[in-house]
Amino acid sequence: MPTTTEGKNQEFEAALKAVIRTLEDGQKGMAQIGEQMKDKKLRRFFLAESLKRANFRGELENELHRHGIANVEESGTMTGALYRAWAGLKASLGGSEQSLLATAEEADQETVDAYKDALDQDLPVPVRQLLVEQQTQILSARDFIRDSRTELKAAS
Repeated sequence: MPTTTEGKNQEFEAALKAVIRTLEDGQKGMAQIGEQMKDKKLRRFFLAESLKRANFRGELENELHRHGIANVEESGTMTGALYRAWAGLKASLGGSEQSLLATAEEADQETVDAYKDALDQDLPVPVRQLLVEQQTQILSARDFIRDSRTELKAAS
């Protein structure tokens, strides 16, 4: 663990930026999958999750700004881009909602991992609390996706 103030600031910045990148992926991916869903409940869920991810990103970017980090570039991750492309391909080939849900569940694991990694860092208590609150909602969404996929599988 870094012992210098500069080292802690770099750790803090890297941890939050990693989460922000996966949230950007999640925002785009959830919107894309939501647009492909035929089931109105699932469509609303994914579009709402996309908005939540955008809000989470904004909250974390504000924390970076409060700590003097002005430039927060948004780029997403290569893995996120691949999952979005895969979801788009599945949808264009007539992929089932079950397969789109499976893709969403897999892609969201990257977000879960980013939160876990960030929470393993030495972060200020208010930032840690914010991350835990967001992580709880992310895990709840992932459970909903998994349960919806299971229900669709049982119904078919």
